[in-house]
Amino acid sequence: MTPPNARPLIDARELAQALTASRPPRVLDVRWKLGGPPGRPEYERGHIPGAVYVDLDTELAGHGEPTDGRHPLPQIADFESAARGWGLNAGDAVVVYDDLSGLSAARAWWLLRHAGFADVRVLDGGLAAWRAADGDLETGSNIPSAGDVHLSYGSLRTLDADASAELALRGALLDARAAERFRGEVEPVDPRAGHIPGAVSAPATDNLDADGRMLPAAVLADRFAALGVTADAPVGVYCGSGVTAAHVALALEVAGFAPALYPGSWSAWSNDPSRPAATGS
Repeated sequence: MTPPNARPLIDARELAQALTASRPPRVLDVRWKLGGPPGRPEYERGHIPGAVYVDLDTELAGHGEPTDGRHPLPQIADFESAARGWGLNAGDAVVVYDDLSGLSAARAWWLLRHAGFADVRVLDGGLAAWRAADGDLETGSNIPSAGDVHLSYGSLRTLDADASAELALRGALLDARAAERFRGEVEPVDPRAGHIPGAVSAPATDNLDADGRMLPAAVLADRFAALGVTADAPVGVYCGSGVTAAHVALALEVAGFAPALYPGSWSAWSNDPSRPAATGS
């Protein structure tokens, strides 16, 4: 465990001030919901001034075999091309947000960090917090000049299926899905219900307060300690397809931990009949 330093979050008033700087952060709108509707029309109806829309399904995910999962990591060349299309240059500060309390924006945060961007923050509370702070909105679309950023994966730790199975036994593997999906009571998307044996249920929504903002670092640290996360053992996280797992990774970092993420997550695991599925709590 590392001490929680500057949080990888920014609040709405901090962002409003940062946008008046001589070199303001690049702002990315990552509105997305499992099963839709598409986020772009919502973005065009109103977004933070200067924000560029990011399509999670096409720009923050790749495409592969079912055993790769529903949202595998995009190929680095594709991700770099997308990031340049958002206008990103080396040394830029980036702020990502959504209208889902960071549950989709965290995917962009994690991918950019993994690809080498050091200064990436999530707007705490998302668009609702911006509105509550009387932030302005603009309509339409922003098409920035192409950036020149060079990206390379490897800055954050990842897990494959074998490493996830091992971590569930020797460390802490957290499942970010809703508790009923973890228990195997329902499975609306993936081919099998249940969870990776040895994993612990840690719904991403439990990272948030009643206003949709991230809980304080100390509260999160207590939450993860109660789930078996310790300073001297590795911790990893997965979800259905690697999206909300990034939010738990964000919360773990806020709390002072350095988690690994299983990008394939349950969608990859459950498509491999050789992998066991556990049910119950």
